[in-house]
Amino acid sequence: MPTKKKAVTAYLAEEEFENVKTWAERAGLTLSTFIRKVSQGQPVKSLEHQMFRLELRRLRADLGRLGGLFKQSLVENKGPDHELRRLLREIDSRQRELRDVVAKIH
Repeated sequence: MPTKKKAVTAYLAEEEFENVKTWAERAGLTLSTFIRKVSQGQPVKSLEHQMFRLELRRLRADLGRLGGLFKQSLVENKGPDHELRRLLREIDSRQRELRDVVAKIH
């Protein structure tokens, strides 16, 4: 059964072809899908970009767990610990910064 899709032929120099191929691989896309997205002006995010974003989210979650442990320590000790409270404020500040960075990457 014949396909209704149309093919586009483009001639590229060897270096140009390798560049396009490399960018498609970095995005985790086939060459056809990459070219189709780029030619239609659709955003193409690299896998590196996506992995970086996930790593930032993991880091933010780790900070949240660490903050939870510090809070639990405050409750169990039932005494004022200014250094621990300072650390909690610092963790909260870093979490907000990471959230903002992740939002910008999105």
